[in-house]
Amino acid sequence: MTAAGDRGDAATVDALVVGAHPDDAEIGCAGAMLRMTDAGLRVAVVDCTRGESASRGTPALRAEEAARAAALLGLCARQNLGLPDGRVADDEAALRALVGALRRLRPRLLLAPFPIDAHPDHEAVAAACRRAFFHAGLRNLLPELGPPWRPRALLRYAGNDGAVPTFCVDIDVLVDRKRAVLECYASQIGRSPDERAHYLRGADHVERALVRDRYYGTLCGCGHAEPFWTDGPFALDALAPLVTAGAGVDRATTPPPGGNPP
Repeated sequence: MTAAGDRGDAATVDALVVGAHPDDAEIGCAGAMLRMTDAGLRVAVVDCTRGESASRGTPALRAEEAARAAALLGLCARQNLGLPDGRVADDEAALRALVGALRRLRPRLLLAPFPIDAHPDHEAVAAACRRAFFHAGLRNLLPELGPPWRPRALLRYAGNDGAVPTFCVDIDVLVDRKRAVLECYASQIGRSPDERAHYLRGADHVERALVRDRYYGTLCGCGHAEPFWTDGPFALDALAPLVTAGAGVDRATTPPPGGNPP
């Protein structure tokens, strides 16, 4: 899938999700991406590596899986930066690749991995995204990569680790669709003990994502939710969206903990 075209000074995509490997973006925030594309927003994904060092699957197969997932998500663009899998670093190569992607796609919102993660590639991409978010907006830095562009906000989505989130997105009505997106990456789902032996903490990506989403959903009072973090305060121009946003339950009839409905 190719990138959306440049529109001069205007944003080209509404949200860009950056992942270290094909499937990372979906594990962390497929539900939020579906929320956006269902609302008519333009969402793109950039995978930093082809997953060539993974224990299962090949780069060609994982590219096919990523394309199927992109179709289910309704993405307007998906790109792969070709950084070395298993050896991603917050270095000049990663910075150039990410600054180039930001200036080509010109997103309003950048979503990147949570900065603390058991996988070194995830941590490296998280750090590189933070630098690229800043540097992409500097007119005289890497001008050969295109006109400057800085998204309005940088959000973090969950990987293998996390903390108390800044906010969560209710995805309870989208759980089956998220599962279908994750199952596009069949090469990463082990069916036998031998095939599952390399899994970090013993769970495949489908199990890990949906159990985590269920946990955060219970904290928020809905069935499933995806957690997000911001690097610093996050500004709203009004409280009305918080009043009108549904949380997946009827607050008037749901009993409080240890009590009965009024």
